[in-house]
This record gives sequence, structure tokens and C-alpha cells, in this order.
Amino acid sequence: MPYKASGAGYADVARHFRTQIQDGELSPGDSLPSVQEIREQFNVSAKTVSRALAVLKQEGQVTSRGSLGTVVAEQQPTYRSGAARLELVNRGGSGLVGGETSVEHMAGLRSVDDLTIAEALGIDLRDEIAVRTRVFVREGKRSVYSVSCYHVRAAAAVPELPNQDPLPGQWQKLYTERTGREVHLSPERYSARIATPAELRRLHIPDDSSSARAVLVVSTVFHDEEGPLAYWEDIYAPGLSHVAAAS
Repeated sequence: MPYKASGAGYADVARHFRTQIQDGELSPGDSLPSVQEIREQFNVSAKTVSRALAVLKQEGQVTSRGSLGTVVAEQQPTYRSGAARLELVNRGGSGLVGGETSVEHMAGLRSVDDLTIAEALGIDLRDEIAVRTRVFVREGKRSVYSVSCYHVRAAAAVPELPNQDPLPGQWQKLYTERTGREVHLSPERYSARIATPAELRRLHIPDDSSSARAVLVVSTVFHDEEGPLAYWEDIYAPGLSHVAAAS
């Protein structure tokens, strides 16, 4: 896609190609445009292009390949957070990348028994919320257990949330259409903790009681002018890297 940005810096150039690689628009072995083509595309100097390519090479995103120029390197599998998936959908993608699938979609109403969720939604323990869960799978391995918890205010405006069927659209857009209130996303938060037995089962990780299994947890909160609406939490299987939402 053409990109013109007068005065763009090396970070803008690097970000553009990094996003194309992470979104699968450029695959391993694909050649990047020549230095001259990048200069014209971004209206930048050859020095700026060289610095951008050096950053991408240092990150392992690209490599030099003789007469082929700069090509996309073989990528280690990365796994998107919920907010990053949402960004991909907003850019016209599906939210699933690199042969990824999602399984075990579950939805329903439940009372809150987790203090973290209660505090994030500004409610009391045992209050009722809508919950939607799914497991992401790549190359036959379960990678991310995703849990989305919704305040009763969100469920009142979007009553489809606790139903097993796919939603008729993005929940936050449905909420805005039906209430007239904009939904905002808080910055992602990162933490590590010991996985619960239920999380281990969903990720197909053996529950060895003799050794605890630590997992990365990426969470974010959606809110409107009246307060929290939803709390999303992604639990990553041990050893995985991930792609966060843009800051």
C-alpha cells in the first residue's frame, strides 16, 4: 500500500515494514522494496532508510540476501494480545494470523470469584458478569487462553454477549451504536503468575502438582464515560512471545 509522509523518520519506516511482516502482508523470503523505492515511498534520505533497515535486521525481522537485497527473515511464532487482535480487525484483518485457529468458544453468565476481575470492573465479588472465552491454536499447539469479562452495563446494551453464537459485530461498536457512548481502551498491563488448574487444562498443559507453571498474562480494560465495561485477559502458554497493541 502506498505510503507518503513528508519528513518521516527511520522509526516510521521501520514501523511500516514491521507491521506488514507481523500482519502477514510480507512473508519470509519476500523482498522489501529497494532503498531508492523506499526513499521515494516515504520521502526520506538514503541514510534514514539504512537506519530503518538496520533496526529491522537487529530485531531479526529482515536479513540481507545478496542480489535479492533485503528480504523478510524466518519469523519466530508470535501471538497477539486481545487488544492487538482488535487493531488487526480494525485494519480489515480477521484477528487470526499465520495459520492460527480458535477453538472451545464458550459464553455465559457467572458470578465473579476473582478479585482481579472484580476490581478491574469496579464490582463486588459474587456480582454477575457476562463471560466469553476461547483458546487460540497454532501448528496444533494451544497457545493462548483468552477470557473476556463484561460488566452488566455492557451486557444490558449488548445482550448477545452471554450467548454461544458469534456476535453480529464488534461488541464495543454495538455498544456505541446502541447507547451513543464511546468505548475507550486502557493501556495493556503485563504480569506473571502461577497458572490455575483450569488454565492448564484449557492449554493442554500437564498439571504436575510437584512443579508450578508460570504464565504471562496480558490484560486490558474497556470503559466509557461512566466507568469500566469489560476486562480482557490473555493467558500465554509458557515460552511464547507476543505482539502487543500499538502504544
